This record gives sequence, C-alpha cells and structure tokens, in this order.
Amino acid sequence: MKDIITVSTVTFNAKWGEKDKNLNRIMGYIEAAAKKGSDIVIFPEMALTGYDDEPEKPKAEKMQTLLAETIPGPSTEKVEELVKKLGIYVVFGMPERDPSDPSVIYNALAVFSPDGLVGSYRKMQLPPPEPNWATRGEKPFLLDTEWGPIGIAICYDSYCFPEMMRYYAAKGARLYINCTALAECHGPAVGPTTLEAQVIQNQIYIASSNLGGKDKDNVFWGGSSIMGPSRNFWEVFYYAGHKFNEPVAKESEMFTATIDLTLATRDEFIYNPAVGGTDFRPDKYIEMYKDVLNDPIFGK
Repeated sequence: MKDIITVSTVTFNAKWGEKDKNLNRIMGYIEAAAKKGSDIVIFPEMALTGYDDEPEKPKAEKMQTLLAETIPGPSTEKVEELVKKLGIYVVFGMPERDPSDPSVIYNALAVFSPDGLVGSYRKMQLPPPEPNWATRGEKPFLLDTEWGPIGIAICYDSYCFPEMMRYYAAKGARLYINCTALAECHGPAVGPTTLEAQVIQNQIYIASSNLGGKDKDNVFWGGSSIMGPSRNFWEVFYYAGHKFNEPVAKESEMFTATIDLTLATRDEFIYNPAVGGTDFRPDKYIEMYKDVLNDPIFGK
C-alpha cells in the first residue's frame, strides 16, 4: 500500500443553474490538477449545478430536479473519458436522479478512479432546505485506492455526525473527503471547529472542498483545505488551503499538497495491553445505540 499521495481541492464558485458551464470548468480544473501531478482532485457539494433552493417552487419545478442526471449519465460520461485519459481520481457534487424512479433525487457525489466511474455517494443526512428536493442516501462510501480506502461524505454528514468519520477511520481510511456547501449563514465556527476536532480524534487527513462566493442567494465561505495530523501529537496542521473564515477564503483557487499518510497513526484502534484490547469499543457502542432506538423519546 502506498503512503504518499498528492491531493488537490478546489474552492469553486458554481454558476447557479448553468450545468454546462460548470462542467466545462470542472474538467478544466481536472486537467490542471493532473498537470500538477495530483493523484486525486476534489470539488464541492453540488458543484455541477449550484446549491441554493427555490422555496416557492414545487419539487418538480426546482432547478435540482430539472438538471438532475443519473450516474452514469451525460456529465459523468464526459468526466469518465477525461479521467481515463489523465489517470486521476475525481470526486464532484451533483443532483443524482434515481434510475428506477425519476422523481427521486439525491444530493450526490460522482466518484471516479483512473479506470473510470466507480459510483455515487448519496448524502445520508439532509439539513434544511435540502429535503425540499432531495431524498436521503442509505450507505457510506469507501473508495478503494492504492493508498488504502478513502472515506467520502458531504457537508452536514461531516460537521454534525462524527459517526461517519469514525466509521471510515475504523475501516482503515487515512484520508477523508468532505465535499461541502457551507454558507456564511451557518456561522464561522462550525466548519473549522468540527473538522479540526475530528482530525485530532481520528488522526485522519481531511480534504475539504467548499463552494465559494455568491450562489443564487447564499454566499459560501470557500475555505477549501487539506488538513491532517501534525508531528506535534493531538495538533492539526493545514497542508494547503485556507480556514473557512479567512478573508481570502472565497477566492476561486485550487490547492495542492503532497501528504504522508503514515502520520494517520490510529492509536485508539491499536491493541492496548493495559486493557487487553483496543480503546475503540464498537461492541459497546452498538448496545448504546440499540438502547437509543428502543427509547420512546428517540425521534420526538
């Protein structure tokens, strides 16, 4: 298994509702990342179409519904041809139409390896206003690579549900991809505070790609970055990019870093002779979650 990987992440100002223009720019960034020697390039949540909702319109008339595509579909086929030519991994966000029910739309990521389209990750946790048009996904997504598995998630999955990253880390992921649409209305703390905490908790690298600037209504923080474990234990180091709330974070930029995944030490998953096992105890957590599910106050 390889340990050294070069990662690019893009702060991308998606043009709301202009799919063809956004796709052309995505493909341009992929070519630019390949020229820099990147092994993987990451784009934000809903990069293909833009993010913002039209609350006054019924679901069938919303931009996300009208521009959604199946995966595979026209846009992913164009990207697939390019990644095969360039030999690069790519992840970008888009509205995905369910092939078995065209009325069902997901907030999804299209995931590619150098061999072509791998599949899609469908966002499992949906904050407002996304349920106005999207259906929740049901499964995590681990991308198999020469560097081991890479965990993939979207925005709210990462900031408010630490189970996602903990699961991926326990499955051996040393790199976690966070494709996000974090807007200024969410405040300056939620993004950096939660991601930095999870780097410390899980000793994992995070490559985060955010929309930047004005969408339809919202202004997005930008602040795409590559962060991970420092040589100083329990500290976070930014290998490239900006924090979400830095003054220049909204600028359209691609950030590239070569990172050493051996720093993802996984101490809490290693055998601890003092306790005769690991410090990570999923057998106990299962029982705790079962107790939650059986509690009548759950979900109220």
